[in-house]
Amino acid sequence: MSNALKKEKELNDLKTKFLSLVSHEFKTPLSGILTSAMLLSKYKLEEQQNRRDKHIKIITDKVHYLNNILNDFLSIEKLETGKVSYKFSNFMLTKVVDEVIYNANMLLKEGQVIKYPENIDGLFLYQDEKIVELALGNLVHNAIKYSPEHSEISIQITQDESITTFKVIDEGMGIPEKDQEQIFNRYFRSENALLIQGTGIGLNIVKSHLNNLGGEISFSSAEEKGSTFVIKIPNKAKE
Repeated sequence: MSNALKKEKELNDLKTKFLSLVSHEFKTPLSGILTSAMLLSKYKLEEQQNRRDKHIKIITDKVHYLNNILNDFLSIEKLETGKVSYKFSNFMLTKVVDEVIYNANMLLKEGQVIKYPENIDGLFLYQDEKIVELALGNLVHNAIKYSPEHSEISIQITQDESITTFKVIDEGMGIPEKDQEQIFNRYFRSENALLIQGTGIGLNIVKSHLNNLGGEISFSSAEEKGSTFVIKIPNKAKE
């Protein structure tokens, strides 16, 4: 009875966090979209094209953000119900890295740079390519989000006979020591990141997928000094 009550309380707490998250993370972008749409209608002169372009970009960015949140929610549902099916193939690591960096370049703050991993030509993985891209992309996007302008995000990749290791190193705000135990918990956000847009879902999804694929994720971090996230995944998936 005690365990049942505890689980029910945990479920209710998760529901409360979820509703709070949806309310905040959807309301703010939707408000921005509505404001930009209203302002667009006022810029009717040809010389006001720059202002129109600015608000079109705001609308596009916020729609992409909302779409990503919805995809995260769908991923959670699939992971919980065991409906995830992985598609394994042999692919070059450069293909995944290039795709991640291409998408990340659109998010970079002023002066931020991404350091490309060295000596990865000729490295292959037999895994689910989309999941590896999702995991690496999440870490790189987080590094950009939580790092200041004019900082470096470094990607390092090594491979031995059985394991491929990815490291993403940033010079960002870091994770407070008291929050580090919970960083992979769903909906959790560290105290120093509460004012930055985010859902607290991404790392939880990445960890779940990696566990399913026989991999793991870990990190080291210090406030105001940055973070290093490490993914280790088998070179060959067990089908």
